[in-house]
Amino acid sequence: MAAPLDNTTPAAGPDATADQARTLESVSVIGQGETRQVQRVTAKDVAVLPAGTSIQKVLNRMPGVNVQSNDAFGANEESQTISLRGFNTTRLGYTLDGLPLGDNAYGNYNGLNISRALIAENFGGAELAQGIGGLGTASTSNLGGSIQYYSDDPATTFGGRFGQTVGSDNNRRTYLRLDTGDWHGFSMYLSGIRATADMWAPPSSPTTTKQFNAKAVYQFDGGRITAFADTSRTSQADYAYLSKSGMARGLGWDWNLYAPDWKRALAAAYCAPAYTIKGVKDPRCAFSGGVDNIDDAYYQSRALRNDDLYYLAGDFFPSDGVTVHAQVYHHEDAGQGHWWSPGQKSYPGTPQELPISIRSTNYTINRTGGIASLAWELGAHHLEGGVWYERNNHHVERNFYWIGGPINDDTFLPNPNRRLFSQDYVITTRQAYLQDSFKLFDDRLSVDVGVKSPHTTMSAGETVGVAVEAPVANGALKAGKSLLPQLGLGYKLAAGQEVFLSYAKNIAAFQGGGAGGPLQVTQASFDASRGNLKPEQSRTIEGGYRITQQAFEASVALYDVKFDNRLLSLNPCSSIQQGTTPACTTRFYNVGGVSSHGAELTFIWKPFDHVQWYNSASFNRSTYDNNYTQNGALVPTRGKITVDTPQKMLASEISWHDGPWNLSLRGKYTGRRYYTYTNDQGFGGYTAFDFGAGYDFGPAWFAKDVRLSLNVTNLTDRRYESNLSAFANGDPTGRRLAFHASAPRQGFLTLDVKF
Repeated sequence: MAAPLDNTTPAAGPDATADQARTLESVSVIGQGETRQVQRVTAKDVAVLPAGTSIQKVLNRMPGVNVQSNDAFGANEESQTISLRGFNTTRLGYTLDGLPLGDNAYGNYNGLNISRALIAENFGGAELAQGIGGLGTASTSNLGGSIQYYSDDPATTFGGRFGQTVGSDNNRRTYLRLDTGDWHGFSMYLSGIRATADMWAPPSSPTTTKQFNAKAVYQFDGGRITAFADTSRTSQADYAYLSKSGMARGLGWDWNLYAPDWKRALAAAYCAPAYTIKGVKDPRCAFSGGVDNIDDAYYQSRALRNDDLYYLAGDFFPSDGVTVHAQVYHHEDAGQGHWWSPGQKSYPGTPQELPISIRSTNYTINRTGGIASLAWELGAHHLEGGVWYERNNHHVERNFYWIGGPINDDTFLPNPNRRLFSQDYVITTRQAYLQDSFKLFDDRLSVDVGVKSPHTTMSAGETVGVAVEAPVANGALKAGKSLLPQLGLGYKLAAGQEVFLSYAKNIAAFQGGGAGGPLQVTQASFDASRGNLKPEQSRTIEGGYRITQQAFEASVALYDVKFDNRLLSLNPCSSIQQGTTPACTTRFYNVGGVSSHGAELTFIWKPFDHVQWYNSASFNRSTYDNNYTQNGALVPTRGKITVDTPQKMLASEISWHDGPWNLSLRGKYTGRRYYTYTNDQGFGGYTAFDFGAGYDFGPAWFAKDVRLSLNVTNLTDRRYESNLSAFANGDPTGRRLAFHASAPRQGFLTLDVKF
């Protein structure tokens, strides 16, 4: 059973709960009836991908969407990125059942990734707004669109489900779920997974995930109450970043980390600047096998995240035409990111000195919030208003841990030997919205008009009583607007045909410390920027045409986006001038805007009862509007294509289902992407394929249903540059460690038993 389309706005009326609430299974994939560009995916759309695949990766076939990760499941968070129409991961909005997930930053500060919030098998559906999210979306980062995920509801009949996946590189995943069935309106499920996998490139460092989901629903004549709980414990082995230079030196796609070769890691670490005296390298310094610098590799790297997430929501129908929604939530997170840092000494000046120590960035999040809304059918008008409040206590510190040799760092490290900085944040968010929806001209014209008023205050300060080597700023930043307008129009041309046009303005809150925001700088740097920084903002206009017929669905959308006040950390002054005045301090600057325009097309053909062919095409041109000055030199970015933004993407997926059999083949072409702001370096386009097949055996022994599935990712074993990172002005020698390699072809077999 799919989750409601929008758990925050169920259909009005006491008797509407069961039979009038729209679901993602029953509404148009291409967003028929919406005044914005909106598209949807359901649990049925994941068959082509292995069980447990990140829900975010499922979106990759949709127009305008570029999802990257260097693992088959799309779950490795260091390498996981998503972009829409030139906006990167942290400039989009994300929610689960209406609950805010933050800005999806790898450095946690205000939320968590959907993979840690929801077990993939409990996925109910997702709604993607490529450019303009709903006014009631609880997000402070949705400059370029929003993704609303939904959890599956409990089944109405008693039963359970067991899934076991085995695959390449020792992938093992076990899923178990138990449903109570419906008991006088109450239903609930308990579910959990345990997943392990080795890296696909040496060394065989393990990634482990343990996760638990529980959801309970109580339906009654006056409404519905929902409770949800998630606990997640993840430990991910992270891969090395690669460079064009390294590839030219023969390191290859499978180049990764030194582990378990400790001697080789030590020899390379002795080449660090800390061991170079008056230009003479340490005699123990040695590179080998194509490596010629300490940045090409390190011993190993790991990310650990512990999350606990809860919400309680109620939807109530006090009278005909009136719906009240209320939701409270709480989220706690603890994380560490380990990097075995060459040149950072352990036990310096002693006989035990080693040229490597473990650097760790440690995070905690403790946030609590509430959402409330009221919808009222007043004559021909649907009025809706709501508020969102959240208080987030966030802490970030960077430490070094001394080691005497290789250790197992698959655990939270205590008692650091050095602490670089330690900073505490309090982030308070208040947002209100009001919207009116009505129809004219015999219901042919739909109008949505509304405003929202977001306000975020972020204060930061050094942790009291903690000694640090590099103090960071104390201060506060505010981002807010009294009124941000949004307007949408839809006109029904004929049965199944419509046009739409929409307009919206948005702003983003400043990022917190875990993501390296403008308060994670020195006090002098922050003081120099005080009062000068503006929050990033966007203006979006989009319009299009949709048609839905018995044999096909199609849509085309055109858009124009203006992104202003782009933030970048830099120093505008020459090396001689730097540090001489407050204006010559490395800090965050607003460096101008970005202009984007493009087209998105979707065509879904259903020529036969058992066949569906999904196709999408995206054409985008996003360019920087301004040059800027760094280190005393002009950086000529005006008119250049924005980094990590393909100008062309084409996706196609054909699915066949007949009786117990199903087959799916998905292919996607992703065009050229740059990793430098001046476009002097980038990577060409590539095409990758995924394949899925399954057979349903039906009832067997004690089971209600037994199913066996085979999935092959990267079917043609096409190696390519997956996520891009470490963006720079230029990279003339190609030495920038700018990308992760894609995973090779991998296969997975899943047994799914329902009882």
